[in-house]
Amino acid sequence: MCEKYDVIVIGGGPAGMFAAGFAALEGAQVLLLEKNRQCGAKLLITGKGRCNVTNSEPDQKRFSEHFGRNGKSFLTALYTFGVNEVVEFFEQRGLQLKVERGDRIFPAHGGAGDIQKILNKFVRDSGAEVFTSCLVKGIRHHEDRSIVVQTGREEFVTRNLIIATGGLSYPKTGSTGDGYRWAEALGHKLVQPEPSLVPVLLEEPWTAEVSHFNLKNIQISVRQKGKTIAERFGEAFFTHNGIGGPIILDLSGPIRAALTRGKVSLVLDLKPAVEHQLFDQRLQRELIAHSNKDFRNSLGSLLPKDMIPLFVRLSGIDPHKKCHTVSKMERKRLLGLFKGLEMQVTGCEGFDKAIVTEGGVSLRDIDMRTMRSKKVSNLFFAGEIVDLAGPTGGFNLQVCWSTGYLAGKEAAK
Repeated sequence: MCEKYDVIVIGGGPAGMFAAGFAALEGAQVLLLEKNRQCGAKLLITGKGRCNVTNSEPDQKRFSEHFGRNGKSFLTALYTFGVNEVVEFFEQRGLQLKVERGDRIFPAHGGAGDIQKILNKFVRDSGAEVFTSCLVKGIRHHEDRSIVVQTGREEFVTRNLIIATGGLSYPKTGSTGDGYRWAEALGHKLVQPEPSLVPVLLEEPWTAEVSHFNLKNIQISVRQKGKTIAERFGEAFFTHNGIGGPIILDLSGPIRAALTRGKVSLVLDLKPAVEHQLFDQRLQRELIAHSNKDFRNSLGSLLPKDMIPLFVRLSGIDPHKKCHTVSKMERKRLLGLFKGLEMQVTGCEGFDKAIVTEGGVSLRDIDMRTMRSKKVSNLFFAGEIVDLAGPTGGFNLQVCWSTGYLAGKEAAK
């Protein structure tokens, strides 16, 4: 005989754990099903293990604008359980948070593992049951409004079901699109899932030479047919086959869209705070100061040590040439490398490198005031599975906290 629950949550990520815990706190009998051996596995790799919990943007309307055309739909969930509530949730459980550059909120000490422990304890203390290593094979909606969840172990019956299975990003953590298939089978429209916030692939063969350090306070512009279509200021780093980092992840969406229209290039400005003419004067002073030295030994105050050989090579200037013999034309080429190093884009990485999935269950099929399906009255969605993707900086985890809380509270009624 099937065991019956008030609420079953499929997916033990941040949204699912929040949904299960808050539903149980409302007095509902709750079961959380997770296919991995532990809940919160994907959290452990967020923010390179530090876990960017949320963003301290104080204005909720401006916060929602980071999600583009779908941002307004997120406002109810954000008003119900917003940034302040997230901070309070974790700090009440002993984890101090701090605001860093870009209004990003991180644990003051520790990292993603501490977030995971707090969430697991929260779910356990709430009274929800948790089955891990439990693969859901299918769901059936009966005429009596009950929902049957079929697993490899047995079948469970629930009054309300919350699907919080995530998207397709980082499939090794269990995000394999199961929830999409169930949603479609129950009549929901799916906005084509795409990998979002991904590193970019470049044609240049030298990126691997300089892939071991970060570039800070730089500007990168995306150009197509001579026009700048997007640009960001901040941090980035080269990879073995391209370029990544926060500003590249945020630019990957416009880049992917532009690639469908033709060739795309990136222009790197290593010194965006200094205009061309002023930086040219700086170069002249450096060359004068190192007048009798080889050119290869003159860039130490302008570049990371390991990047100097690359710039010397790209400049086309003889590395053994004395600085006082560097011509104006050669200096202008060097200036161009600092202020406008152009790189050709060949593509974007896929779901295996994506921070989040863009697309998912259409918001038109969800009552975003409750996270309840408009197609199936006792079905709810939470987290990355819905068509709500934002930039880096803690925005996407806030979606998980807000929608998970709202779905759990509503499903428990």
